[in-house]
Amino acid sequence: MGFKSILWAATLVATLAVALSERARFDNYRLYRIQVETIQQLEVLQAVEQLGDGYSFWSEPVNVDSHVELVVPPHKFGEFGELVERYELQVELSVSNLEQLFEHERKRTTKEAFGWNAYYTLEEIYAWMDELVARYPSVLTAVVGGKSYEGRDIRGVKVSYKEGNPGVFMEGTIHAREWISGATLTWILNELLSSNDQKVRNIAENYDWYFFPITNPDGYVYTHTTNRQWRKTRTPHSILCVGADANRNWAYNFMQGGASNVPCSDTYAGPSAFSEEETRTLSEYFTSVQPKISTYLSFHAYSQLMLLPYGHTTEPLDNYDEIMDIGRLAIAKLSERHGTQYKIGNIAEAIYIASGGSIDWIKGVYKTPIVLCYELRDTGRYGFVLPPDQIIPNSEETLDSIIVILEEGEKRGLHVL
Repeated sequence: MGFKSILWAATLVATLAVALSERARFDNYRLYRIQVETIQQLEVLQAVEQLGDGYSFWSEPVNVDSHVELVVPPHKFGEFGELVERYELQVELSVSNLEQLFEHERKRTTKEAFGWNAYYTLEEIYAWMDELVARYPSVLTAVVGGKSYEGRDIRGVKVSYKEGNPGVFMEGTIHAREWISGATLTWILNELLSSNDQKVRNIAENYDWYFFPITNPDGYVYTHTTNRQWRKTRTPHSILCVGADANRNWAYNFMQGGASNVPCSDTYAGPSAFSEEETRTLSEYFTSVQPKISTYLSFHAYSQLMLLPYGHTTEPLDNYDEIMDIGRLAIAKLSERHGTQYKIGNIAEAIYIASGGSIDWIKGVYKTPIVLCYELRDTGRYGFVLPPDQIIPNSEETLDSIIVILEEGEKRGLHVL
């Protein structure tokens, strides 16, 4: 290869590296809320989902008499308008320029210490956790819950004020774009350490807590550096397709509905159960502490739902009735502080069939007494881009409900291991 060819190749590689490292922009992308009223409308939206081509569903078209959130890029405005007219779709424009929403979300108004008026990168979250461990050495222990495909640790902390406590496992941000999940967990962690409220002190000191704010670290980093809408892991699964849905990849009723076998799909379950380094290693860590765990709480966004296992069936299995009773009390308490309304049900009855999720594996394999999943704020106005000024109120009401879950579990003897 001659000097000019080498120079050209080097220039090309450098150019590609810069291009690949740039953050994707979503100028003038629109977010629509669409009512699904007929089978034909559902089939059209499902065809759009399979087509892709710039469209991005924030909620999936799976049922009639439901709604979906759909991101439409500028080059598809004309085509989308034709679909709306031809199939009489009832649509509402939620966001006219998605990039402006992302820019507002990234904005830092001050250079103050880590807090909850902004969202933070993985490195910032991990650094803050290190500072906490140094500040509370008798209470906190740094733990590693697993590894990612790109070699990052799934880092967490264990909170323990005394021996013999039942454990609460807190899983966050398994879907990378759901930033409010990790922010909520860090806020609750901070409250358990610093609050003087007697109910908070009770649950802080009488349970051992395992906090993992970011369980999909590669994907989370990617949402900050490259594509804010990214959901999956970052494992290559074909020449063009990267990542699997880490909440469809667990080895309990894997691929039994609500998951895709198409590698480029946002709900691609992976080639096999636990194909993803993140789910496999996190499940191994959970197995190592499982005898101590009475409660497993998973945090997602968005929809304002409290979900029970399972995602493959609407049948009320295991201690469904008991957990439904606890959940109803919890969401009633959640609504008191800010008026936020949640609904409750198992995954399949509350939203749709979705197999291979973490809470199904936890419940199905280990019969952990209390297993619940939060779909946090909101119901679609901002979707995955919940404004930073909602982080604290969202977290406050969530902690209110967790207190009820643990108190009611204690009354029913569910924390006796």
